[in-house]
Amino acid sequence: MQQFKYTITDDLGIHARPAGMLVRLSMNYECELAIINSAGKLANLKKIFTVMGLGVKCSDIITVTANGVDEMEAITALERFFLQNL
Repeated sequence: MQQFKYTITDDLGIHARPAGMLVRLSMNYECELAIINSAGKLANLKKIFTVMGLGVKCSDIITVTANGVDEMEAITALERFFLQNL
């Protein structure tokens, strides 16, 4: 299992546009991908409603996890996505 922590810097947090982009990116990987908010609530990164349901705001610290065959590629791509978009 691979993981990283990230502090959200986007003023709007994880809103609809980046959430959609995040889910589309996640669908490119076979491994299980999840995001955990600062309260410990977990969401499947391949399902838009679970990601939006976390209510992640600016300055929240999230954890992204990847578990499976292509976890290293997935975690690298997701970390890059967060750095560039959120």
